[in-house]
Amino acid sequence: MKNFNIELLSKICETPGAPGHEKRIRDLVISEVKSLVDEVEVDNLGNVHAIKRAKSNPEGKKVMVAAHMDEIGFMVTHIDDNGFLRFTTLGGFDPKTLTAQRVIVHGKKDVIGVMGSKPIHVMSTEERNKVSKTTDYFIDLGMDKKEVEKIVSVGDAVTRERGLIEMGDCVNCKSIDNRVSVFVLVEALKTLRDHPYDVYAVFTVQEEVGLRGANVASHKINPDFGIALDTTIAFDLPGAQEHEKVTSLGAGTAIKVLDAMTICDYRMVEFMKQTADRNSIKWQPEILTAGGTDTAGLQRMGKNGAIAGAISIPTRNLHQVIEMAHKQDILDSVQLLNACLETLDKYNWGH
Repeated sequence: MKNFNIELLSKICETPGAPGHEKRIRDLVISEVKSLVDEVEVDNLGNVHAIKRAKSNPEGKKVMVAAHMDEIGFMVTHIDDNGFLRFTTLGGFDPKTLTAQRVIVHGKKDVIGVMGSKPIHVMSTEERNKVSKTTDYFIDLGMDKKEVEKIVSVGDAVTRERGLIEMGDCVNCKSIDNRVSVFVLVEALKTLRDHPYDVYAVFTVQEEVGLRGANVASHKINPDFGIALDTTIAFDLPGAQEHEKVTSLGAGTAIKVLDAMTICDYRMVEFMKQTADRNSIKWQPEILTAGGTDTAGLQRMGKNGAIAGAISIPTRNLHQVIEMAHKQDILDSVQLLNACLETLDKYNWGH
């Protein structure tokens, strides 16, 4: 698919950045956006504010676009006498997805580990039938305790190891959530033309543990308008009933109507729908009854609140290492974001 920068998306997805440990992905983001905007700031929490000023903005209005940089990960909590690591999760995991996975422990240097658990051959019938828990797993570095402690300390971050591949018209990798949105925001900044209001493109931290970065950034910026970028569930899989799918791959970018933390502003929802139709951008509605995104922080944490909504990228297998998104949906998301940013002043927000 032409005009799709697969090299950049691969780099963004594969760069580590667990919640609270986003430095590497932050450095990459800054290197990509610094030439595209007027100002780049990093706040005390670690959010990147890439600011693109309007040529004329007499009302001083601001629109904040948020894409979180962090990925779900782990933190080392204990090193046992045999060198095995115990950990806590950073973000939401389905424990069974940890089976047979490689991870990267970010100690004094990066080291590869594997998620180990009790072999099925020595499990009792009861153990085979029980639901997995994260505490059933440990990280095996293939080293004894003395060697492990030269490299790893309690408190070190751990991320998942999986490279990006192309599959048909799709991309597949760990951390499509939410690195695909980081990619969308970077690509949008490259092609953004005249925009009526100052654009604050904010690459946020610690979304996976409670929208912490977006809350702080929104409080500082106090935007008039807010647009979040994140993935959403595409449960367009065998066995799914129509009402369960939420979204489908290849059916276009998704315009969020509701999630468990946000009722999007009806005006922003209608504005996005009209903008998509006017620009012949394929779109689908998103109603997600569980889970939340930075949309909540954008909407509520500014001093005056914001007219807020979200553009979502349909994604299969969320919070696994085989997350999958359709390349055309991603490109549609870039196009819709820019079309919205360029025409915010053309809509009757008072109705």
